[in-house]
Amino acid sequence: MSEWNTDLIRRYDGKGPRYTSYPPALAFHEEIAETDYLAAIEEGNAARRPLSLYSHIPFCQSVCYYCACNRIVTANRQRGAVYLDDLLSEMRFRAASLDSQRPVTQLHWGGGTPTFLDDGQLTRLMHHTGRLFRLLEDDRGDYGIELDPRTVDRARIGLLRGLGFNRASLGVQDLDPRVQQAVNRVQPLQLITDSMDALREFGFHSVSVDLIYGLPWQSESSLARTVEQLVALNPDRVSLYNYAHLPARFKVQKQIEEAALPAPSEKLRMLARAGSMFEQAGYQLIGMDHFARPHDALAKAQQAGRLHRNFQGYSLHGDADLLGMGVSAISQIGGLYAQNFKQHDRWQASVQAGELPIERGFVLNRDDLIRRDVIMTLLCDMALDYAALGEKWSVPIPEYFTRELAALAPMEQDGLVQRHSERLLITPRGRLFARAVAMHFDLYSGQTPEQHRYSRIL
Repeated sequence: MSEWNTDLIRRYDGKGPRYTSYPPALAFHEEIAETDYLAAIEEGNAARRPLSLYSHIPFCQSVCYYCACNRIVTANRQRGAVYLDDLLSEMRFRAASLDSQRPVTQLHWGGGTPTFLDDGQLTRLMHHTGRLFRLLEDDRGDYGIELDPRTVDRARIGLLRGLGFNRASLGVQDLDPRVQQAVNRVQPLQLITDSMDALREFGFHSVSVDLIYGLPWQSESSLARTVEQLVALNPDRVSLYNYAHLPARFKVQKQIEEAALPAPSEKLRMLARAGSMFEQAGYQLIGMDHFARPHDALAKAQQAGRLHRNFQGYSLHGDADLLGMGVSAISQIGGLYAQNFKQHDRWQASVQAGELPIERGFVLNRDDLIRRDVIMTLLCDMALDYAALGEKWSVPIPEYFTRELAALAPMEQDGLVQRHSERLLITPRGRLFARAVAMHFDLYSGQTPEQHRYSRIL
């Protein structure tokens, strides 16, 4: 069990990257050329690495006031049809440079709301994905989709399963009617229950739900009621995210009444109580804000030392090259990160001109690769084996990171880490603060002009 100590949470709750990449995305720059991308693809072809495909569908029919995602709010369904044409063009362009025998072990559609597309468009997108890439046909791949419960029913969920999806993520956020009204996302408990029942009926391998704490009119007791109701539905995974109120950056958040937001001290109690409740209900804290049932593949992968982390969060497929397609999507191919244009019109113009729609990215050097390995290993395994990592990179880890390891002394005094001659361990007490531990190995931490844009660690 983790220790949900509010004093420690307050002490270490600074701002920092979520480390879906290293270097973090704020370090990306525009000096990335198509030749960099094609060279990375060729290296991946030669290594015969599997593929992870991500398709971004940015549309939502209504706006959620807390949202910080790259999305387009519209009721015009024709925009989805035009976007789909452009997305398929980008897919064809990217597939042309790939070894067609590389299997797709992971696939994910996110947004926005992927189910903004109608049944025919969803079918068309999956059909063309299967024509362009080598999808697995035996249900072994991890093929997931993000669902807004308000946009699906039993028939649609059955269609999605028939298209090959076997994992689903439901945006719940909160089950209190007053909170839902305040953030413009009204979805009764019965709607969530019906969606989860259908997902299980059609044999989805894993169902995950997202919750947010710190929303208007939330309190420690109201969030506890939401957790109780959610635990009764028995999702396989839960993500518990911290709401960051940044109306100057995300204008839609101006719709939220600031006086209704819980005080920082209340947020701390909300996090501590909710986290404790999930663990008492049998969930394991995988790391950061993710929980999973012991039977879930995510928990099993962590126990076996096979857990990875990338732009899709905790993943079972860190060995795969991630191809991100659609507006704002990010690819991770070996030692290259490449992000598409965030503005829809620029992405569309680039695709329609037959160009790769990359706006910015990063090519990692050897030190970046070593540090990425260290950071991701700590966040996934909660431990660092010096000998194993040293053999992999041909460097003496304790000497290479002398300064960084020494800087962990205060965390060791607080019982968050243990420094041994052979390894570094994050203790059960420190599991909640893994991001803070990882930041010590981040060469770019504090160097990014936009450092203030990072979310709080807890």
